[in-house]
Amino acid sequence: MNGFRRDPEDVLAELAALREGDAPTHGGRVLSYVYDSGLAELDELSARAARLVQPVNGLDPTTFTSVAAMEAGIVGFARRVFHGEADGVGGADGADRSDSAEVVVGTVTSGGTESCLLAVKTARDAWRSVRAGTPRVPRIVAPITVHAAFHKAAEYFGLALDLVPVDPQTGTLAASAIEDRLGDDVALVVVSAPSYPFATLDPVADVAAVCRARGIALHVDACIGGFALGFWPDDLPTWDFAVPGVTSLSADLHKYGYAPKGVSVLLTRGRDRQRHQYFRTTGWPGYPVVNPTMTGSKPAGPLAAAWAITEVLGDEGFASLSAKTARATAALRETVEGIEGRRVVGRPTGPLFAVATDERVEEHLRVDPHHWADAARQAGWFLQLQPGIVQADGSRLPHTTHLTVTPVTEDVVPELAAALVVAAGGGGGGGEGGVPKVDGELVLAGLADALPGGLEPLLASDAGLDSDTAAGLLGAIGLLGGEGGGLPAQMAPVLALVEALPSQLTGRLLVELLARVVEPRG
Repeated sequence: MNGFRRDPEDVLAELAALREGDAPTHGGRVLSYVYDSGLAELDELSARAARLVQPVNGLDPTTFTSVAAMEAGIVGFARRVFHGEADGVGGADGADRSDSAEVVVGTVTSGGTESCLLAVKTARDAWRSVRAGTPRVPRIVAPITVHAAFHKAAEYFGLALDLVPVDPQTGTLAASAIEDRLGDDVALVVVSAPSYPFATLDPVADVAAVCRARGIALHVDACIGGFALGFWPDDLPTWDFAVPGVTSLSADLHKYGYAPKGVSVLLTRGRDRQRHQYFRTTGWPGYPVVNPTMTGSKPAGPLAAAWAITEVLGDEGFASLSAKTARATAALRETVEGIEGRRVVGRPTGPLFAVATDERVEEHLRVDPHHWADAARQAGWFLQLQPGIVQADGSRLPHTTHLTVTPVTEDVVPELAAALVVAAGGGGGGGEGGVPKVDGELVLAGLADALPGGLEPLLASDAGLDSDTAAGLLGAIGLLGGEGGGLPAQMAPVLALVEALPSQLTGRLLVELLARVVEPRG
């Protein structure tokens, strides 16, 4: 007798049944969230590596010395890929890396969000260290396309987030727009390589020059595409530590490092600066606590998997996978650009891009990207819908559909390209009538009878809604109460509502939706 309440095989069978309801993680049918190398050997390698360290606690690398060795290996690999070089070796910009102020050091984190949070925490504390006692609130200056992790960091750590508009047609940032916002209260400037919404490679060198002249820290967020761009087959503008003035850089290994989630790396120029990242205390009667990351106890499995993959693939393996991704990305962009009524936003860099309505064609030929994504989903392809947003200068960024391309995508390009053409309403090269946009205001009007009290109370609501009222509104909208917590099959009307409703109200409703999805039932 083992005293188990249930047979382990029954539990695993139930888990397997639950997984049947998930979107497919392999095979290239989900063009966001998952990063499939297409190599079953890497999946097996990462699983075996993680199993070897399953009982290990990453909290203390002096007790579990394998953690220290693997972290040093990953940080060394990442700083070489991103031109941070090694101690005592001249960098691409000619700087002496033996100088503690110039040497690039790093930390392995649980993911891109934690890497970004720690970059902001470091910048805030470094800024405060030379302004002791100041009542001022430090600022982060970044383009509006910067990842939402920096919104979270500003909220968590008490900074003001100053978002700079980008070109509404291309998503391009002007370095001069960043320069205009700089002042002594700026703790950090953030640029993306590339940005998540539109895959824009921000002008890192130009922004770095401005920041360096003013003594302001610059972070390059390369979380999504860094390990792809590091081996990209095309020539790119310099964007990493080869640029003087880049202070820190984040890149996720669970994306184009092909490791299981969650594992990322944060690199920082200067030992003294990086030490601001740490939390430490001896002010309690337990063991001294010194943490470079947000967590204390943490699994070593993702770290071990990432380390094993970097060791096995090497530069040649990463370059081969990036080449596959680049070919697939180019083929899909060509497909999209060949269908009347749609356009690729701007000049995307790396393994992702966004698709918007082409407003240069006649209205009846335009293809709404959200309807297009819904149609593709019905055919078994999962694209990511992104809402439009009004910038601080009054210009509007278009609502789009996002595609993240991985190495395995190359194997399914013919099937996927055909599905994307059909989803646009055409069997050949044109839109054949187009797919019109969902009007959020009309969706709201159609809900008036279903909502308690009609539209007025809804539009007057804000983030102060209580949970039951918020749940009632979600039910009336059709976003709550379904089986298994799934979302509606047609997401275009939902995204239209996101754009039409006040931002604070939308945020409150989405909080309630996610909270209710994971609440126990029955």
